Amino acid sequence: MSLLVSHAAAERFPRSPGARLLSADGSAGEPLQGAPADAKAAADAKAAADAKAAADAKAAADAKAAADARAAAETGEPVPIRHSPDPRVRLYASSFADLMEMRAPAAVVGAYLDRHEGWFRRCAAPMAVDPLGGNGYVLTLGRFGNFGFEVEPTIGLELLPQQEGVYRIHTAPVPEADAALAALYEVDFNASLRLDDADAAHDAGEISAEEVDQLMAHTLVRWQLDLSVWIRLPAMITILPEPLVRSSGDHLLRQIVRQISRRLTWKVQEDFHASHGIPCPPRRRARF
Repeated sequence: MSLLVSHAAAERFPRSPGARLLSADGSAGEPLQGAPADAKAAADAKAAADAKAAADAKAAADAKAAADARAAAETGEPVPIRHSPDPRVRLYASSFADLMEMRAPAAVVGAYLDRHEGWFRRCAAPMAVDPLGGNGYVLTLGRFGNFGFEVEPTIGLELLPQQEGVYRIHTAPVPEADAALAALYEVDFNASLRLDDADAAHDAGEISAEEVDQLMAHTLVRWQLDLSVWIRLPAMITILPEPLVRSSGDHLLRQIVRQISRRLTWKVQEDFHASHGIPCPPRRRARF
């Protein structure tokens, strides 16, 4: 028995989204109207609302930047580059994550990390490091550049005391910072390190499998970094295609983090194991 639905019968039954009338030969006819149109209208309304919300948010951000600029002009203070209305300012932001393998219980690793006044300066070399308060440091990261434009970023970092096995590091103001450099770039650095007791079965792919590993407890120090950098580009660079400027800046940011994190991660591992007389795990590739 074939299922034939007349137009009259179709009007007496609810219509499901995407339903079609069947012709007398059983082939699909014209789609029924109703729910699909309603769904499209709802989607269009949501898209319009989202676009309006995004426009409102941008307008609010622009208004705040303008207000900050006016306030700074009145007080004579420089405008933070992140709030600058200058069209040459670009924001590059990304997140990174990786881990360090430590051949020791979490309590031992935590005690080592708590004494950052020892390992931080040793492991940050050859970057220039100066103390900043009781828990902070000023780092000069080295010279980086693109399209012939180079900067030598200097940032202040504060290492917060651990809370339930989690360490946090965030940006700290650098006293007597060079105003000329502050007009070129600004860095927002937020990192966390979490100590996890490694399980040989569950974390088999993340811990080494040498003979010594069968005799030792392991801790995985999982770290995550959210990094934002505002840069005021030279006018000559802004005439380049925006996609090229954007992709090039993103690549440079990733290159900087990869270079510094690899160096720092390996040095911290080496320093920890050497200071405890433990063989260091083999190097592993970065996850980004």
